[in-house]
Amino acid sequence: MPISVRGLAPLLQVFDMPASVAFYCETLGFRIVGQSSPGPEFGWCLLELDDTQLMLNTAYDEGERPPTPDPLRTTGHADVTIYFGCPDVDAAYAHLREKGVEVEEPHVTHYGFKTMSLRDPDGYELCFHWRAG
Repeated sequence: MPISVRGLAPLLQVFDMPASVAFYCETLGFRIVGQSSPGPEFGWCLLELDDTQLMLNTAYDEGERPPTPDPLRTTGHADVTIYFGCPDVDAAYAHLREKGVEVEEPHVTHYGFKTMSLRDPDGYELCFHWRAG
């Protein structure tokens, strides 16, 4: 019998947890459903938006974070794209624009998906897409 799965929850290492939580919750609409410790200061959290989960973890232990992100540590982020199934890419685009996010207009790819991409505060690419037509 094959493995049965019911979802996927990528874990992203983030430089500034409050900035990342603000982006994912206030800008994209996720909500915190679990965190490593109560209160506003925590090193890990589980976020949900509809049936989608995403985990954030601080890249540095408390007291060890440098004043600015280390480019060597974040270089690999350019190779990471998180794809979100989004039935109404145009509505997502309008929502992001209302929130003041600079994002290119959705377009249809050569493989038949309407898509729109942006980068989160840590440089991870987020793609909202859905089969066109």
